[in-house]
Amino acid sequence: MELQRAQNSMTNVMHIMEYLAANVDLAKDLVMRCSAVARELKNDDLLGMTEDLDSVIKNIGHELSRIPASTFGSSRFPDGRADANLQVAGNRPRYCDQNSCDGYYEADMSIIPANSRPRRRTLHNSDMPRLVDFLQGMYHESHDIGAHSFNSLPEVAEYVEPLYDSFFCPLTNKVMVDPVTTESGVTYDKKAIEGYFERFADGSEPVICPVTKMSMQSRTLRSNVPLKSTIAEWIMRNEATRVRIARTALSMASTEAMVLEAIQELKLLAKIRRKNREQMHKIGITKFLPRLLEHKDGLIRCDSLDLICLLVEDETGKEIIANTRAITRTIKLLSSSSPDERHAAISFLLELSKSELLLENIGSTAGSILMLTTMKFNDSDDPVAAEKAGEVLKNLENCPKNIKYMAESGYLDPLQRHLVEGSEDVQMEMVSYLGELVQKQEMTINIAGSASEILIKMVHSGNTVIRKAALDVLVQISSDGPNSKTLVDAGAVPVMVEELFIRKIDDEPMGSKTEAAAVLANIVESGLDPDTIIVNKEGHVITSKYSVYNFTHMLKCSMPDDLNLSIIRVLLALTALPKPLMTVVSVMKEQDSILTVIEFMGSKMEALGISATRLLVALSPQMGHTIAEKLCKAPGQPGRLVKSIGQPGRVTEQHAVAATLLARLPYQNITLNLTLLEQGAVPTLLGKIEEMQRGEMRASRHAKPYIEGLVGALVRMTTTLYDPDVLLAAMDHNFTALLTDLLVRSAGSDEVQRLAAVGLENLSHQSVNLSQPPSEERRPKKKNILRRLRDAHAGRVHDNNRKPPPVQGRLCLVHRGVCSPATTFCLVEAGSVEALVGILEINENGHVVDAVLGALCTLMDDSVDVERGVAVLTEHDTARHVLRVLRQHRDVSIGGAGIGHQDVDAAGSVSRRCFWAVERFLAHGSERCVRDVMADRALPNALVSAFHKGDAATKQVAESVLRSLHRMPDYSATYVSVEL
Repeated sequence: MELQRAQNSMTNVMHIMEYLAANVDLAKDLVMRCSAVARELKNDDLLGMTEDLDSVIKNIGHELSRIPASTFGSSRFPDGRADANLQVAGNRPRYCDQNSCDGYYEADMSIIPANSRPRRRTLHNSDMPRLVDFLQGMYHESHDIGAHSFNSLPEVAEYVEPLYDSFFCPLTNKVMVDPVTTESGVTYDKKAIEGYFERFADGSEPVICPVTKMSMQSRTLRSNVPLKSTIAEWIMRNEATRVRIARTALSMASTEAMVLEAIQELKLLAKIRRKNREQMHKIGITKFLPRLLEHKDGLIRCDSLDLICLLVEDETGKEIIANTRAITRTIKLLSSSSPDERHAAISFLLELSKSELLLENIGSTAGSILMLTTMKFNDSDDPVAAEKAGEVLKNLENCPKNIKYMAESGYLDPLQRHLVEGSEDVQMEMVSYLGELVQKQEMTINIAGSASEILIKMVHSGNTVIRKAALDVLVQISSDGPNSKTLVDAGAVPVMVEELFIRKIDDEPMGSKTEAAAVLANIVESGLDPDTIIVNKEGHVITSKYSVYNFTHMLKCSMPDDLNLSIIRVLLALTALPKPLMTVVSVMKEQDSILTVIEFMGSKMEALGISATRLLVALSPQMGHTIAEKLCKAPGQPGRLVKSIGQPGRVTEQHAVAATLLARLPYQNITLNLTLLEQGAVPTLLGKIEEMQRGEMRASRHAKPYIEGLVGALVRMTTTLYDPDVLLAAMDHNFTALLTDLLVRSAGSDEVQRLAAVGLENLSHQSVNLSQPPSEERRPKKKNILRRLRDAHAGRVHDNNRKPPPVQGRLCLVHRGVCSPATTFCLVEAGSVEALVGILEINENGHVVDAVLGALCTLMDDSVDVERGVAVLTEHDTARHVLRVLRQHRDVSIGGAGIGHQDVDAAGSVSRRCFWAVERFLAHGSERCVRDVMADRALPNALVSAFHKGDAATKQVAESVLRSLHRMPDYSATYVSVEL
């Protein structure tokens, strides 16, 4: 400082004093402005700064008052005194005392002249701009301060915390990092002077001091420790000041550019040293920054994330962030469309996940795990973010609750890994988590074999809670078909069978058996070959009589509904294969379990009732009559079944299976048919069919089997028309017209059309008996069938005085009497012939065609007037359609490749009916009809092929037609014996 004073002229003293005076004016105004800002922001640091600044003003004013006015040659300081001793001439910072600065000599500190460097500003009087003015307007316009202007926050900091010229290296004009003094007494930055000395490395020239231009004999450098320490302290103070100024700029936030520069400044300072980050924590920057994550400007959000990421590298920063909404706001940014913003967000979460303090906070934040797992698996979209998301998830696994959160979001790998690799306590905790998850929600769990083995082992642990959790998880796992093979290979089936049939724990409820049965049901329903599923050490498989017997034996109404449901599911799955089906039928007959299954149909548990009904449907082909008899004897049945069919509302599975059961039981069971008639089944069926045709019942995926079941249950009545009550019901409800209408209006269902045709065939067989001859031809002594019905069953109808109405209709030449659709079921009078021929023309389904041909052939039966019947059919061009059908089904009838047995049987029946009809057309048809049949070029080949390859019945019919065509000898000719 003495050196500096010696170099300065006396004119500089006057300038310095003016500078000091102006500083007083500026400081006063700053106090007022900073005080106002501090009151608004409630910032303790600003209040403290205001108090310090106030003290500085008082000190400066006190010193000035001691200087005589004559010293200045001006009237500006009339009360000053001349003995100031030029203390203020050095422009010392306030931490310096009168003679030294923390032990450093004044010679090591240069005063910075006002006009020496562009970064220094010249202080004038009270008209000069102020710091607050600068911070508020620096981005609106350029404010000149004296001859210069500030363009960045660091320059403001240097103004607040001024530099000395002695801090700058003469060679680089930058603040020195490692100041050293040369032989000439000039201080340089060590790196710069060493680089300068390298120019004289060859020794050909003397080393010249770049400042004094003096020759130096020695290159020895002495470290200027005091100056180095002073610079270091200044740097610390400067950085602290820059932090405070940036904080003020953030608080004002007048423009986006101002905020961005403040963040960039803080990022730079945070990277330099840890102490700066600590200061940012103390003055509230770390706590303030999360607010900026919701800023409308994407660059501000992105830069804020980068800065917060730096600030949370220490635990203090993490603790502060834990008490803000930073995590929630960052999670939202993971879905940003900006890659930079996503990367900044995931980098921030990665840094946070390194702290155990924040693991649960991150995992429990709504959507965090889901967003992270989505980002991890979509690695093709953003590989960088996907990799970091995987690292975050890996860190989050250190908190067990996060593993549960991951599982809830569908990411089960961590849970399975800890289930297999963790300690026993961890394994139990993971199983408990899985148990809770499967109780809360249905979820698909793809599990590895090792994890399955752990779960199966836990079933044997004896701990009720763990057993329950493990069984719950196994039930859920087994519900996903691909897992069944894994469970079978892991040995789950024998364990479940033992749990179900053998193991008994007195203090444990039946729940374990229920869950074991559910696991077995899921495995059997998965599609695995049941003949390969071994159930015990003796080698029994699940399709063996041993297994089926045990399953059936457990079917009891006293058992829990869930347990009965699972057993029914097992038996139902076994009936899908022929061999296991016969085993189930055999055991059911032995144990007489059908009545129990029928009782389950009325269970309050809808799923059990549906499954029981489906099992009866599956068993009906082999045990139909037994089921029908038991159903009629069961309390409340079959009335409850009829009531179930007639329930209003949307068509459900319960509607459909109930109707299907009535349609599948043997049609000819008169006991069941009469019971249904007594329970009012016919009006119910007709009402529901009408509702379905009008579209009044809300459609569903069960609508098709429901309507098919309704029609099938109605058609079953046509098989027992020999009973007077059934016959009268068919007459009263005009079955012929109803079935004809179904034939026409049910074009979307082949089964409905088939059933309608079958019903019309059954009705048509009765027409010849019900048809009444004309009145003039009646014989008084002979009673027709209607009269006999009235006499035999008078009193069996609801109204004892009711008499069947006489037949009112037209003369039917086919049936040789008076016919009507309602009373004689005449297909001709009902217009059914046209409908049947129409179906024959458009439908190629073999089963439907067979049923339609059966109905049409009743008009050419020997019991009717065959010629009249053929004539009626000829009017509708039936022969041509029959020949076309014969061509279509010729190859199928002889068993073509890839054709099922049912299709072959249907096609064989179609061929037989076609050949029979052709024979009738040839024998009783008109010349035109015969000519049309003979003209068919495919007919001979079809007949020959059927005669060669068809079954016995088909060969017989084909032979008859070939004989009519004179292609085979007539063996019915009479041979006369000749005497020789």
